[in-house]
Amino acid sequence: MINDITKDARDRMGKTVVSFDTDLKKLRTGRAHTSLLDHITVEYYGSQVPLSQVANVAVEDSRTLTISPWEKPMVAVIEKAIMTSDLGLNPATAGTLIRVPLPPLTEERRKDMIRIVRGEAEGARVAIRNIRRDAIGQIKELMKEKMISEDQEHKGEDDVQKLTDEFVAKIDTVLADKEKELLEV
Repeated sequence: MINDITKDARDRMGKTVVSFDTDLKKLRTGRAHTSLLDHITVEYYGSQVPLSQVANVAVEDSRTLTISPWEKPMVAVIEKAIMTSDLGLNPATAGTLIRVPLPPLTEERRKDMIRIVRGEAEGARVAIRNIRRDAIGQIKELMKEKMISEDQEHKGEDDVQKLTDEFVAKIDTVLADKEKELLEV
């Protein structure tokens, strides 16, 4: 029973770290990477679909992304979706090829991004601590119902705490990597 609780907590904490890492990929650093446009959706035959399903997104150089729509009418739709996104990018169209130049980040913008990243990290840590609270609550419930002994309860709580420490450390590592990436000029 305790093993099931800790396994569930491990799975949920792992998903939290993956989600945090995915959220950070959306934040723009000085370099161009295709995951920057992953969250952009476009209107395609009446439904919203991810940009990657209607066009080929590639990195031309360190500061430019290129988008090649599979159908010519999609050029204007994709261009509009990029302009209205929260990324602050201005695409330039040449025929059916859309180039998205990434302006260099200013020092002030880098500091804002670091503040945002730290806030995201704290949110992920809180999510992990909430998972810990839930797991410990389930263990205490088992103890109340006399399904486990006090020793098993303490061991289960220690295991959950070790898991929590492990996943918080993973979040801190991801955060440190992203901060380092943001500070690169």
